[in-house]
Amino acid sequence: MANLQDIKNRYNIVGNCDALNRALDIALQVAPTDLSVLIVGESGVGKEIIPRLIHDHSTRRGKNYFAINCGSIPEGTIDSELFGHEKGAFTDAIGESKGYFGVADKGTIFLDEVGELPLATQARLLRVLENGEYIRVGGQEVRKTDVRVVAATNVNIKKAISEGRFREDLYYRLNTIPIQMPPLRDRGEDILKLFRLFAMQIAEKYRLPRITLTKEAQQRMLEYKWPGNVRQLKNITEQMSVLSEQREIDAETIAQFIPKDDSTTLPALPPGQAGNHNYENERKAIFKILYEMQNSVGDMRRELNALRQRIDDAATIASKAQTLSTHFTPAIPSSIKDDNADISPSHVVEDAEAEEIADAEMENLNLNEQERQTIVKALERNNGNRSKTAQELGISSRTLYRKLKLYGLT
Repeated sequence: MANLQDIKNRYNIVGNCDALNRALDIALQVAPTDLSVLIVGESGVGKEIIPRLIHDHSTRRGKNYFAINCGSIPEGTIDSELFGHEKGAFTDAIGESKGYFGVADKGTIFLDEVGELPLATQARLLRVLENGEYIRVGGQEVRKTDVRVVAATNVNIKKAISEGRFREDLYYRLNTIPIQMPPLRDRGEDILKLFRLFAMQIAEKYRLPRITLTKEAQQRMLEYKWPGNVRQLKNITEQMSVLSEQREIDAETIAQFIPKDDSTTLPALPPGQAGNHNYENERKAIFKILYEMQNSVGDMRRELNALRQRIDDAATIASKAQTLSTHFTPAIPSSIKDDNADISPSHVVEDAEAEEIADAEMENLNLNEQERQTIVKALERNNGNRSKTAQELGISSRTLYRKLKLYGLT
């Protein structure tokens, strides 16, 4: 087995705490096998290093390696991204796609933020893990793939299971070998080692004198909780390297960059000297605001994509309903025809007016109700066949299934 220090040097891993060494040791031990691995740890602890290390020390190292952030892919397209699709499976499917599990055959896939996967996608993933089988979106053919899966999450999976957001069987299938990445606040002196590394890197990159810390500033770094972990430490080190006029950072200076608690309150800005205003305080404030905002941008993007997908689905169904209402004329039972054989023209006009009133009332229904009625009628015309119903409505079977659950039609 490779020497642990050599591994750290190769992957630029800094630190020597027991928890970190234990995580790396487990990764090296499990690498030659094909067992699934679940990496657990807070956001920003460096979980992405582990799957790369596992792949590079496995028998699959010469094959493809893909790192996929499950939380950044919209729910409406994630199945297609992972498992591929057939031509015409949905509106933009102008050609077929193999998907990651098709392209990564014989290789490794790293599923970051696996806890964000939709339940339907979780079922597909479980099938791949159990027997290597999957079906492309819009297809019927069962395909095989030989892929090593390494997953990571920063959410409480057991809580997600109790809330019905994550499949318990998938959790145990992924969690064959668990690896816990320690938070930065539990790594002791590693904090200062990482600071020195980041300070050296930023100094070389921008040709600046390297910053150092006084003993009081070092103690402040060790006492801070680092909610953003290694990512936050690197960010703050870069800020101090660029914005601080002093190259030796003392406790007073460091307090301008590290808040006293984990709230989003901006650090106090010292007053500028009269006649010597260089906007340094404003720059510090902007950097701080940007840092506090960046953690929520990903969540906002995912919510926006999900909302856009729902609007698109609703518009597709409404458009299809309009087309069907134009071309579909319901048959009149013979008994009704016989009973109304002597209808006068005045009755026809009254019936036409009544129909116009009904149409006007129908137009006043909200979009969700129109969707529901359109789906119900389409199911009736197709004798409950969901595949044919989805094809008639111009949506995917997955989208139809979601709508059926939404409107209580399952």
